[in-house]
Amino acid sequence: MLRVSTVHDHERMSTQDLLLSIEAAVERGETDFYIEASGQHDIGGPLWNRDGKKLTFRVSNPGQRVGSMCLPDTEIVVEGPAPADVGWLNAGGRIAVRGDAGDTAGHCAAAGKVYIGGRAGTRSGSLMKHDPLYEPPELWVLKSVGSFSFEFMGGGKAVVCGHESEALPSVLGERSCVGMVGGVVYFRGPVGSLPPDVRVSPLDEDDMAWLDAGLDDFLQAVDRPGLREELSVWKHWKKITPLPFEEREHEEVPSLARFRATEWVKDGIFSDVCPDDFVVNGLVARGDYRLRVPLWENARFAAPCEFHCPASIPSQRRFNLLREGKVDEAYRLVLDYTPFPGSVCGSVCPNPCMENCTRNELDSPVQIGKLGSCSADIRLEKPVQRSGKHLGVIGGGVGGLTAAWQLARMGHEVTVYEADAHMGGKLEQVIPRERLNHDLLLKELKRIEDMGVHFVTNHPVDAERFAELRKKHDALIVATGGHVPRIFPWPGHERIVGGIDFLKAVNRGQKPEVPESVVVIGCGNAGMDAAAGAFAMGAREVTCIDVQRPAAFAHEIAHIENLGGKLLWPVQTREITDNGLITQDGTLIPAEMVIITIGESPDLSYLPEGLEKFRDWLVPKADLSVMDGVFAVGDVIKPGLLVHAIGTGRQAALAADAWLRGESPVPTDREQVPSRRLHTAYFAKCHGRELPQPREDFERCVSCGTCRDCKMCLMSCPEKAIDRNELAEGGFEYVSDPARCIGCGICAGVCPCGIWSMKANWAMA
Repeated sequence: MLRVSTVHDHERMSTQDLLLSIEAAVERGETDFYIEASGQHDIGGPLWNRDGKKLTFRVSNPGQRVGSMCLPDTEIVVEGPAPADVGWLNAGGRIAVRGDAGDTAGHCAAAGKVYIGGRAGTRSGSLMKHDPLYEPPELWVLKSVGSFSFEFMGGGKAVVCGHESEALPSVLGERSCVGMVGGVVYFRGPVGSLPPDVRVSPLDEDDMAWLDAGLDDFLQAVDRPGLREELSVWKHWKKITPLPFEEREHEEVPSLARFRATEWVKDGIFSDVCPDDFVVNGLVARGDYRLRVPLWENARFAAPCEFHCPASIPSQRRFNLLREGKVDEAYRLVLDYTPFPGSVCGSVCPNPCMENCTRNELDSPVQIGKLGSCSADIRLEKPVQRSGKHLGVIGGGVGGLTAAWQLARMGHEVTVYEADAHMGGKLEQVIPRERLNHDLLLKELKRIEDMGVHFVTNHPVDAERFAELRKKHDALIVATGGHVPRIFPWPGHERIVGGIDFLKAVNRGQKPEVPESVVVIGCGNAGMDAAAGAFAMGAREVTCIDVQRPAAFAHEIAHIENLGGKLLWPVQTREITDNGLITQDGTLIPAEMVIITIGESPDLSYLPEGLEKFRDWLVPKADLSVMDGVFAVGDVIKPGLLVHAIGTGRQAALAADAWLRGESPVPTDREQVPSRRLHTAYFAKCHGRELPQPREDFERCVSCGTCRDCKMCLMSCPEKAIDRNELAEGGFEYVSDPARCIGCGICAGVCPCGIWSMKANWAMA
């Protein structure tokens, strides 16, 4: 027997994981189970053994739908009570609950037996049915059932024993057997009022023989064999059966067409505005008479990865292209959004795209970040058509170079002015070489230069030069970034070293002098970079402090701790002394050097007075302009990730191009696809050790909001109303034929990507 406990170290196993583990065990040949459940649903079905062996389950503390859709050769024993839907859609299993059952026990059962050793709730036995090719389903209840029991019962046999229910007004609850058209209900004890289309009769010999033959099996199953004598006094029993059709009372109901022609208001109540054509439409309608109309809304919405990427990179489209075998096109697509797919996306970005990936609900996100590295070697041709316009970009960091890349691809002449000796901004100056392959960065900078962008280094810009550049160029991009370290005016703050200055010195190979003990204020990734740099320069003790939980990546924190560093939080600084840092509670953290990494602000002294600012940062207009023909990018607007600078760099390039043409920029924002439209149930769960290479991860991508051409709608439409058409310009589309479509909505229901939606037909007019 396989024993499964669903709670380990106070962690509860999910229903999905439990059911998958049971399926795997059955596949391996396991037939006997003991499930120590903790409220998981759907335990026990539908399962079968490939060799035809019987499956048995002993279950404690289950959730809803024990034995739902249970198949023949499956036996389930619940040790104690069970919640709603026991034996729902039972198709042949033998299910015994040794306690009370919740609502709708045996609901929609079509075969098999459901035994309840206590009371059953509302609507138990409702919609039971019987296929004459099989034995009728059975529902046995030891005590009583709740209201609306055996509602719309169409077949099968139900037995309510009435044990310990003598004081109840009805062992069948209120309004039982409403709409009953088939089957039989045996009961013992009082019943309330019943609908007029059923009859109560005494048992005949066949009834008594059937009950007598089944009673022992039921009582053994619910572990109450001692009640045999009490329950086998057949004169205490009666049965309920539905009246045949011919014995029921019938009112003549005129056809709808005749009613409208003879009884309806003459000419119709809206005859003054709409003539009544007296056409009667069936329940299943096509064309103009459908209640709902399907719409194929491909790419109307942004996928969560695209929506949460500050650069708006549509990664779902990249994976779709890979799925179609268009590898080169997939790798080129990302270059429409960023010139740094390897340096940023694949190396230093925290990948908010992956953090919000729909696959997180199932297993782990699609490997979007590492996919960027696949585009590192892609080369693009210069545009043939030239605009004749020349733009200047002040600042050779990620934001400025992104704007330059986009503008050059539009056919403009672009020159980037950088104060440092090398292009690349913080990628070159600050990010440690251990976190970013320098050869990769140089390769991506070369690609920008090969696009025709002119690089001018060692060219700081002051107010005079800014005025000259504005006259020289048709438009300017301001992208000088944030390089002034933020330092609070604590006592002794003059002893603090700015983290950005320290990291620049390390990256330039200047080997700044570092003492044995160092404190780093700030536990973000920049703080971990500074700590690593301090160790590399000779520090023996490095303590990183923060006022809140460290925000750095887990692997960055682990790296510092492996080097011997310590992280302390929450810690507030009061003073910096020769002996170290003193916290607000008076504790001294010994240190000969204090480095701060809590952010940087921009130096905007080269810009003219009068520009709108929020503290130290520019406040641009909606098109990112701060002056006529001057656009702001990245950290001069507000602090952010490198990918934020990429996003604003691209937006500023589009806005500058539109301005040069005398037009307004076209908004690029899209609404995120509603999560309720997406379905991960169609995808197999993949464990971490089974993940494919990033370039081969396209099968796991749900392709949220963008059609992945899975053809599920095409194959699922019951009316064959959907067609797939190849487009002359390339690509494809799915269309619904109104002459065949009945507006059922199955296409929207099965689409995993959220492409199909159903609209009210009147809304389409």
